[in-house]
Amino acid sequence: MNAQFDLDFGDASHGGIFFVTSDDLEPLAEAAGMQGLRVCRLDLAEYHDREALFDQLTVTLRLPPDFGRNWDALADSLRDLSWLKAPGYILLFDHAEGMRDSNEEDFDALLDILEEAVDFWQDAGAPFFVFFALPESAFDETDT
Repeated sequence: MNAQFDLDFGDASHGGIFFVTSDDLEPLAEAAGMQGLRVCRLDLAEYHDREALFDQLTVTLRLPPDFGRNWDALADSLRDLSWLKAPGYILLFDHAEGMRDSNEEDFDALLDILEEAVDFWQDAGAPFFVFFALPESAFDETDT
């Protein structure tokens, strides 16, 4: 896909959830990193269950030891992130089809939580971007 994005990673109003291909993730990470955003990458190719997702999120986002390992705790943590000390954040989820295809309910729950986090950070004036990489065929399906 190699989409061209007209996003200002320093502008909180441009934040949101976007769907791209895996090839787009590295240029996005570089562009966001150059603007000082904290880049957090996760790979969902081997998604098995919610616990494994929480394991990855705990490591990648350096979640506190008292992280409750449930959706509510994740929502709370994503509205804080004070321990990451950055002017903004970009979350890059590679191979998102692994989770979407394995457990659509969890995938939708994650999207809902991330959407709430985007809204929170926009209100706070801090950039917060989320990119989910899907295979090229996922975009072909939506074009019909």
